[in-house]
Amino acid sequence: MPHDVDLIILLAVGFGLALVFGYIAARLRLPPLVGYLVAGIVISPKTPGIVADLTLANQLAELGVMFLMFGVGMHFSLKDLMQVRRIAIPGAILQITVATLLGLVISMTWGWSFGSALVFGLSLSCASTVVLLKALGDRGLLDSVNGKIAVGWLLVEDLVMVLALVLLPAMAVLLGGNALEGADPDQNIWMTLGLTLLKVTGFIAFMLIIGKRLVPKIMQLVVRLGSRELFTLTVVAAAISIAYGSYAIFGVSMALGAFFAGMVVKESDFSHRAEEETLPLREVFSILFFVSVGMLFDPKIIIEQPLHILAVIGIIMVGKTLAAMALVLFFRYPLNTALTVGASLAQIGEFSFILATLGLSIGLLTLEAQNLILAGALFSISLNSLLFSAVEPVQKWIRERSHLARLLERSGDPLAMLPDEVSQDYLRDQVVIVGHGEVGRRITKTLMQDGIKVVIAEENREIVENLREKGIAAVSGSATEPGVLIQAHIQHARLLVISPMDILDIHKIVDTAKILNPQIQVLVCAENKAEADLIRADHLGEVYLAKEEMAKNMSNYILNQIEIAHHQSPSH
Repeated sequence: MPHDVDLIILLAVGFGLALVFGYIAARLRLPPLVGYLVAGIVISPKTPGIVADLTLANQLAELGVMFLMFGVGMHFSLKDLMQVRRIAIPGAILQITVATLLGLVISMTWGWSFGSALVFGLSLSCASTVVLLKALGDRGLLDSVNGKIAVGWLLVEDLVMVLALVLLPAMAVLLGGNALEGADPDQNIWMTLGLTLLKVTGFIAFMLIIGKRLVPKIMQLVVRLGSRELFTLTVVAAAISIAYGSYAIFGVSMALGAFFAGMVVKESDFSHRAEEETLPLREVFSILFFVSVGMLFDPKIIIEQPLHILAVIGIIMVGKTLAAMALVLFFRYPLNTALTVGASLAQIGEFSFILATLGLSIGLLTLEAQNLILAGALFSISLNSLLFSAVEPVQKWIRERSHLARLLERSGDPLAMLPDEVSQDYLRDQVVIVGHGEVGRRITKTLMQDGIKVVIAEENREIVENLREKGIAAVSGSATEPGVLIQAHIQHARLLVISPMDILDIHKIVDTAKILNPQIQVLVCAENKAEADLIRADHLGEVYLAKEEMAKNMSNYILNQIEIAHHQSPSH
């Protein structure tokens, strides 16, 4: 029998307890991630009972970090970010600044150095990708405007944190920490920083010029062999090899290398298959990462420093949330968007752990600071679902206070009203199109080519701004609100076209439209046959289904209805 079984013990006990506590967390409607952290605490050297090898756990955690960052790179979408860039980019940067300043100020009042306070504040400013995507997905919000803003916001946070991971080691001495491993302690700090940026630039250029072409070609060659295991091995080898190569050749962090590995794999025609094939492996190492993070946590800090923990939770769940909400409202988005984004970001996760571990290794954070960050993550992730549950009641409460609602909702928003230059003649017998996604765009283009008047009702403000720049009449807001349909002049419209959305929202829109204009015809786009059957059963309007032909069919139907109505008019 083998005697060196430390790794086997760690895997057996770690996965077993992660399963048990992950299951309990899921039953309590908490993210399983909470259970994985608790499993790590149970086998930690700081708690009685089974003790796993912390050194091995840290090495496995490094692999976990690589696969986490690889997954972030594969999910990174510049297109999605560009759709909400006007709010996501400035909003995320300002929110990170506010949260970092709050963490910095409060930790300096505890007597910490500026460098420690800065890393501590940064660690509290970034939300968890895993928690956010799961929370939005469970509530069906990922494809909504609010969900896209929250995800875009998170993408900007991820990019800022990646930059922080690159710059912090180079700036460690300047901030009062330790010099980089192998670096000359007498070397000028600005030279060190410049050299680091040069290496990072060289690595990024290499990945964008060579890696972006080479990796997809290798994947294509392997796919031709028809071997599933070789394809999976290719993707895993790309992730780990690029991560290690970025460190060994360019001297940049393996986390950054893994992030760019994910980005170049995404450029392949087989990116969806790569994501599916590697998902189990990425999840396994992610679980080990969270278990190892839990092993670092000392539960005694909850008893010894409860006020410090309350302050950390306050920054994460109150300070960050209010800052995000205020910024969303400042950009004149509706209250519902502000509440959803605020709740989405009111937690911290994997990047916080990675930053804390890095801060500890370069002498900028103490074990106390790391424990406070871990405690903040545990409590904020556990309580995050409660914040999401409070979105609807809080919104209802605010709307019942009319003066407060007017201040926080859409008062004075120029995009909530059609411009004065839109002729009143244009706002008769027009087609009101709710939503300007792929189908909405095709219908709008077809109708305008035939000289048909259209007014778009769209929640995404940036889309509305772009439409107005093109001279297309559009109004910002959710069509479930009567005011939005009124601004679209639904009372004088000939047809109402509704893009795919929740069946309850379709009910609200159709009911409001029928009250304002009993004669209006309604066309509804359904996502699937079951939804189409529900719409027909409720007599909500004409239904179209197949996405590939839907836009064309609906456009033809609209044109036919307009032609029939035109010939039936008294003048003919």
